[in-house]
Amino acid sequence: MNISFHGADQGVTGSCHLVECAGARILVDCGLYQGGRSIEEENAEPFGFAPSDIDALLLTHAHLDHCGRIPLLARRGFRGEIITTPASRELARLVMLDAANLQEEEAARNNRRAARHGRGRRREEQPLYSVLDALNSLDAFGRCAAYGERLEVVAGVHATFLDAGHILGSASILLELEEGGQRRRLLFSGDLGNRARPLLRDPEVASELDVIVMETTYGDRAHKALQPTIDEFYEAINATFRRGGNVIVPTFAMERAQELLYFLRQGVERGILSQAIQVFLDSPMAISATEIFRRHPEAYGDDTRAIFQSGQDPFQLPGLHFTRETADSMALNRIGGGAVIMAGSGMCTGGRIRHHLKHHLWRRDSSIVFVGFAARGTLARRIVDGADSVRIFGEEIPVHASIHTINGFSAHADRQELLDWYRRTGGAPVTYLVHGDADAMQAFADLLTDTDVRMPALHDCHPL
Repeated sequence: MNISFHGADQGVTGSCHLVECAGARILVDCGLYQGGRSIEEENAEPFGFAPSDIDALLLTHAHLDHCGRIPLLARRGFRGEIITTPASRELARLVMLDAANLQEEEAARNNRRAARHGRGRRREEQPLYSVLDALNSLDAFGRCAAYGERLEVVAGVHATFLDAGHILGSASILLELEEGGQRRRLLFSGDLGNRARPLLRDPEVASELDVIVMETTYGDRAHKALQPTIDEFYEAINATFRRGGNVIVPTFAMERAQELLYFLRQGVERGILSQAIQVFLDSPMAISATEIFRRHPEAYGDDTRAIFQSGQDPFQLPGLHFTRETADSMALNRIGGGAVIMAGSGMCTGGRIRHHLKHHLWRRDSSIVFVGFAARGTLARRIVDGADSVRIFGEEIPVHASIHTINGFSAHADRQELLDWYRRTGGAPVTYLVHGDADAMQAFADLLTDTDVRMPALHDCHPL
């Protein structure tokens, strides 16, 4: 029995872990690296294992950095079964198709730009994978896993998906392994959510573990409390409207967009925000994700489920507009002020948000409100870190807008919540820390005094 690490190792994105047991190879997640140009090249590198040798892939949740390389895995020979929760299955389809479409558009745009600058004889840029690759990979999705249900993945390997409270359908995965009379219980945390949030339930745990593989995205810091966070969000909107500008919110399409709609609805109902507020969800993926969220009220916490049961929609508010078509998105540039425009992606690595940043970063009356994690090397991180100007679509754009970073909305557990989750498991003799920057990982490692803490490098392999 072995475990090897092929992504999100001493870094935040690209989660991919391989467990070998009883002659079988089980992959947990296969995510995309996110960041600058070097990251794009890293995504195209070999996985560190033969995709054709993988018997099953267990998907913790549908964020791009956990499922985004599945189409590439399938194109390179994976023919096993993908098992995940029903909501993650629907959301992963959406995420992978969107990613493929964006990659095709980006490659075509770069090729056109190269042709205009007289570089037409160079080899044309190709997307990491195509829409067809993403569609073909959907054939691999097999059984759906219900929370708490123990299922046999292959002979000698059983998996139980536990609610991770991170996004809709997210899971921690308990693996029970048996080989040659030896047994091991491994718990993959996946990405863990904040406790006591209005939309989702609190993260669950397993116990009596031999090994824990745990995320550490916010292992070195505490989040701001939720209510002050919501108040700060409302004040950023109202202050911007008083200046006559627009509020641009780079947002992740899943969970974050829906949570913000939930709080915007509350703000209007309580009279904190104007009844006349105009909110534009300018993200086809976020719009489709919201529709998927509406189909899975069984995954919510008590408060949100009660809203559904009363016949109301927790994501609907007066003045909400869904912007699917490109022409409608472009028309938003004509709105001088008084609008909240939410667009993906949250790290500004692609999608429509770049167009809105190009039209608003230079405006002193507008605000850019970041409500999630920004990985190193991303456009979002450069803006958050105080860049005087940034390059967007080949043009240098000065940063004059008000920049707000409101971290209390994070879908990730913070340092204390991570530690509380770990303690609720009862710990394990060996703990692997993944999915975190080096500083965050080390800070969290220092809190774990009763376990053998390991921080694996890319492609490290360890016996179980």
